[in-house]
Amino acid sequence: MDALHWLSMAELGRMIAGKEVSPVEVVRAHLDRVAALDGKLKAFITVCADQALEAARAAERAVVAGEALGPLQGVPYGPKDLYDTRGIRTTGGSTILADRVPDKDSTVVARLGAAGMIVLGKLNMHEFAYGPEGLNGHYGDAWNPWDATTRRVAGGSSSGSGAAVAAGLCPGALGSDTGGSIRIPDSLCGITGLKPTYGRVS
Repeated sequence: MDALHWLSMAELGRMIAGKEVSPVEVVRAHLDRVAALDGKLKAFITVCADQALEAARAAERAVVAGEALGPLQGVPYGPKDLYDTRGIRTTGGSTILADRVPDKDSTVVARLGAAGMIVLGKLNMHEFAYGPEGLNGHYGDAWNPWDATTRRVAGGSSSGSGAAVAAGLCPGALGSDTGGSIRIPDSLCGITGLKPTYGRVS
C-alpha cells in the first residue's frame, strides 16, 4: 500500500469506508508528516492535533457502526486561515486577529464537517489574502516543498494550502481566490486546484 499521506481524498475515503484503514490511522499519518516537515515549510499557522484525533475517533466509531456520512467521511483536510472554524483561532494571516477564536464555522467548513471531514489545522496565507507570493512575516513564510535547497515561494495568497497538499501534509485543502489565490499556489506547487464560480462557496 502507498504511504497514506500520498493517497488522494477519494482513495482515503474508499479505504475508510471499506474498513481497510481507520480514520485514526489516516489522521495520525498526516500529523506525523506535519511534525516532520512543517518546521521548515511553515504551511500551517495552527495545528489541531488533539481535536483532529478526537474527531478521527468519532469517525471511526461511526464507520464501525455503519453510519455513513458520505464518501469523504474520516478524511482530513486543512482550511486556509481565512475561514472561520468554531473553537479554533482564525487569524487571516495577521497578528491583529491572533487571538480571534470564532464561535461558529464558516458555511464551507460546516458542510465539510457534516460530511465527516476532519480539520487538521489552519493553513498559512499572505496577510489578509492580499499578495501573490504567499509570504507572511508574522507566522513565517510558507515555502514551496519541491526545492529543499533554495527557498522558493509557494505562491499566494493560499500559500499554506498549496504547500501542504504538495508535501503530503494533508490530502486536500481549502483556499480562496479573487485574483489567483488558488490558481497561483497550485501552479507553483504542481497540484490541482479549483476556483469555483463566484459566490458558489461561502
